[in-house]
Amino acid sequence: MGEEPLVSTAAQILVLGIAGIALVLIVWLVRRGSLKERFALVWTAIGVGMVALALLRPVLDRLSENLGIESGTTTLFLIAILFLLGLVLHLSVIVSRLEEKVRDLAEAHALAEAAHQDGKSNKFEATVRPTDDG
Repeated sequence: MGEEPLVSTAAQILVLGIAGIALVLIVWLVRRGSLKERFALVWTAIGVGMVALALLRPVLDRLSENLGIESGTTTLFLIAILFLLGLVLHLSVIVSRLEEKVRDLAEAHALAEAAHQDGKSNKFEATVRPTDDG
C-alpha cells in the first residue's frame, strides 16, 4: 500500500484559499494607502510563503527530518516564530525612530509657540506702555 499524505487535499486547498485572500487584502490595503509598500513586501512574502508551504509540504517534512525535528508542523512553527521575532525587532526600531521624531517635533512646536506668545506679549506691552507725556 502507498503512504498516506500528511496533509489532506482539503487542507491544502484551505491554506491556498487563505493565502490568496491574504494577497488580495494586501494589494487592496496598499492601493488604499493604508499599508506602506515596504510592509506590503513583507506581508506579500508571507502570503507567498504560505502558498509555497501548502504546495511543497514534503520539502518541509524533509527539512524537519534533516534538522532532527520530528514533525514538519514543529519546523513550520519554529520558522514562523523566528520570522515574527525578526518582524517585532524591525518594528521596534521603527517605533524608536518615530518616538525620537515626535519628541523633536514637540520640542520645536513648543519653542515656536513660546516665540509666538513672546511676540504677542511684546506687542501688547508696547501698546499699553504709558507715554512720557503724562
